[in-house]
Amino acid sequence: MKSYALIPVGTALVLTLLTACGHSGGDHATPASANADIHANEQLGTTWGDEIRSPSKHVSVTYLSDDPIDQNVVRYAAKAFTGKTLNSVSLHHGKVNLSFTDDNGNTLPITRENSDYYLSATEGQKYTLRYTNTSDNTYAIIASVDGLNVITGERASVHGSSYILNPHATLLIEGFRKNDSAVASFTFGKPEHSYANHSDRGSIDNTGVIGTAIYEVRLDDESAPKFAPPPNSKPNTQPQAFPADK
Repeated sequence: MKSYALIPVGTALVLTLLTACGHSGGDHATPASANADIHANEQLGTTWGDEIRSPSKHVSVTYLSDDPIDQNVVRYAAKAFTGKTLNSVSLHHGKVNLSFTDDNGNTLPITRENSDYYLSATEGQKYTLRYTNTSDNTYAIIASVDGLNVITGERASVHGSSYILNPHATLLIEGFRKNDSAVASFTFGKPEHSYANHSDRGSIDNTGVIGTAIYEVRLDDESAPKFAPPPNSKPNTQPQAFPADK
């Protein structure tokens, strides 16, 4: 399946591999519903923040499967979650790691309870999605924030627009994409102030979730001719029925 994806341009978004490693944290026996029970005063969404320079370009890719090879959801709120403390979420058997950083590049701790993931957030805090690729493969990353595709602002789908994560590289997604050169920074805020609540394609009901879908892809050969070349001057010869076999 062929498609077009965005690939970040420049060191601002494509960095040398830096694998986030989980650190030891205590497991706590808590009710399964304790973390999922988020009170109204703890709920947060993501607002349309300051403009950040973020150059990108469109590339043609071929998806190697019809469906994602892995998916993940992280819930966030102004709440102290309980469980195992992580630096990153391991995706696709550890070949891709997802972590979150603040404006100063500090890693925000993630909490895991069973197979669920949570992020303790603070109103007004800016954040970045950080994906690292530890493999030789190329991946398409479809990311959603509050139920919206971070590139198009459309209602999120696992078949939506994607970023390219190159082998042994890092992809930083700092905000909702405004155009090919800038994004509006992700900033935690009240759900009523969220971009999802102020977009015709969003809903306040979807605030507080960050989604990821991963595909393995092959970059198409963009150097191949896209149009018929101009005619060349050739000697007059007999027509050939199977010229490629000569």
